[in-house]
Amino acid sequence: MAARRPDPSGPSPASLTRILSALRNAASPENADGMARYGICSSHVLGISMAALRATAKDIGHDHTLALDLWKTGIFEARVLALLIDDPARVTERQMERWARDFDNWAICDGVCLHLFRRTPLAWTKAVQWAGRDEEFVKRAGFTLMAVLAVHDKKAVDRMFLNLLPILRREARDGRNGVKKAVNWALRQIGKRNRRLHAAAVGEAERIRALGGPAARWIASDALREFRGEVVRRKLERMERKK
Repeated sequence: MAARRPDPSGPSPASLTRILSALRNAASPENADGMARYGICSSHVLGISMAALRATAKDIGHDHTLALDLWKTGIFEARVLALLIDDPARVTERQMERWARDFDNWAICDGVCLHLFRRTPLAWTKAVQWAGRDEEFVKRAGFTLMAVLAVHDKKAVDRMFLNLLPILRREARDGRNGVKKAVNWALRQIGKRNRRLHAAAVGEAERIRALGGPAARWIASDALREFRGEVVRRKLERMERKK
């Protein structure tokens, strides 16, 4: 059964207390159990659907201060609301570091990087810095940023992505699930950006495969399978025709 949509509406502006009350009223333990089976595990998960949270965030609008307060609660769904309503222009490096240290599952890590951090001026800097960190989900955040920047940063030049490829190779033997999947994701997205980066990513995948080890072999094999597939070939051809 789908979780009910939290309803923060009312005569007064959105407040932390009212929003948390609405979230708890919309909680679904059944949905929370299902989320856990997909690796969305945290200390406080209420089991509210992403669609419901998006609708609630739209009602709230941008609110940086409220986003910070929601994040501090440690509740998964409150943190999802935080990443959706925060203002990228007001996000500081201190906030980015603090939130990254709190990442405890792939969903919150990827959501923050996709919807918020990639829109900040420090996105590229943190992508490189975090890729070298030891904590599983901080490191994942670095490679997730690389992946989403490859898709969404239309102004970035090829050289910026070429400079990331050796970092992918450097970390490709990290067998932790959260890391190896993000390395693979970043490699695949870079390789689908254009023909030049496709050729470079194919070459990098071959070098990663030559490293040996289960993680590196999986990262490379999965990426090469997609790079050499019909879907990517057609995508690159369409991009060429649009030039």
